[in-house]
Amino acid sequence: MGSVAENYQAVPKIEVPHSDHKDLELRGLVEENAPPSDSRLHGNDSVKSDLAHTPGAICCNTRCRPRSRITKLPTYVSRSMYHVLFGTKLCWLLLCVPVAVIGVSFGVLGHGWIFLLSLLGMAPLAERLGFVTEQLSFSTGSTVGGLLNATFGNATEMIICIMALRKNMIRVVQLSLLGSILSNMLLVLGCAFFFGGLKHTHQDQKFNKVTAQVSSSLLLMAVMGLLFPAVLHATGTELQMGKSELALSRFSSIIMLVAYIAYLYFQLKTHRELYDSEEDSDEYDGASDDDEVLLGFWTSIGWLTILTIFISLLSEYLVDAIEGASNLWNVPIAFISVIILPIVGNAAEHASAVMFALKDKMDISLGVAIGSSTQISMFVIPFCVVIGWSMGTHMDLNFELFETATLFITVLVVAFMLQEGTSNYFKGLMLILCYLIVGASFFVHVDIPDAHPGA
Repeated sequence: MGSVAENYQAVPKIEVPHSDHKDLELRGLVEENAPPSDSRLHGNDSVKSDLAHTPGAICCNTRCRPRSRITKLPTYVSRSMYHVLFGTKLCWLLLCVPVAVIGVSFGVLGHGWIFLLSLLGMAPLAERLGFVTEQLSFSTGSTVGGLLNATFGNATEMIICIMALRKNMIRVVQLSLLGSILSNMLLVLGCAFFFGGLKHTHQDQKFNKVTAQVSSSLLLMAVMGLLFPAVLHATGTELQMGKSELALSRFSSIIMLVAYIAYLYFQLKTHRELYDSEEDSDEYDGASDDDEVLLGFWTSIGWLTILTIFISLLSEYLVDAIEGASNLWNVPIAFISVIILPIVGNAAEHASAVMFALKDKMDISLGVAIGSSTQISMFVIPFCVVIGWSMGTHMDLNFELFETATLFITVLVVAFMLQEGTSNYFKGLMLILCYLIVGASFFVHVDIPDAHPGA
């Protein structure tokens, strides 16, 4: 007994690691790596040797370690839930999600309330989807991260469109995508120019004119892809009535997807310095906690899956209730799809674009507004045509002459605004006023699509 007591007293005191070491150990647990704080937690080799020969101390090496991992896993899960669910000022809108689910499941709410709750609940989910995608990009590298941001940047619009295509609601798909482009180019960019110009009135704000011209060129190419099927149908000059227009749309969609892939290679590989010059130095300095590595790789994958499931669920509710909400509120479906859906669905993007403009980071602000419009016009729209093709749905690029003319004039106005590489509050005011004209036009516009495959 005496020798055992002496050996026990000879064991040095084991220091409790700092909280940072605990976080590193927990991160190593989740990423299936060895805990970085392992050597500090269990002492040096001499201490391990003493403990190994000390009766009753073996639990420190074999039993306590797995038990500590198991006990710390709920802590890590709770932390990730806090960062994802409560890391945004829009978190209170998440309460609309369970209310909408209960309303649909038990049939206690009408179409108007279901549409409104689904729309409000989707705003924080879309913002958090972007946050998780950003966290995932920290673990995958800049190139893969850029591809992830390009893919999931407009994931909400893509999910809504796929749900609408399943129900053969092609006009809802076309109008909602058109509304997202118009909202980003006129409202989001206009607000960024206006509020940024008001804060920096001493001189015009500057941005990269070369990248802005590249985006404008892509938008003009998208207008070309949408214009020819509409003109072909309107003039009645199809080689095979009802078939040539659809075939042209599918061919043009493939060409647009190829052009967008080439644009990603141009942006992320060959001419990366044009796009990284501002972001590398300014994008994350003085930023919030969202710019720190808060989630691991597999944690980000898990949250990405969960958020996508809930967005898909709310998108289905939204599509089912849009017609009933239109009749209840006596508002045209075209106005709801083109104006209301994009404003609420892209609220987080609107706020971030204005925030970067106030910080005089116009390149990032343009990347949010014009970059999102480019993604939708050159990727999401042709992607929906291809998906509709695989579903047997006649989704085409004929958005009707009124809608196509609106997009064409909008792209021209924005292209002229960007050609100088400067912005001020007056340019922003003009873009906002143009958006008000577009909104009023769609409010009095009766959407009666012609009898063509995409109607």
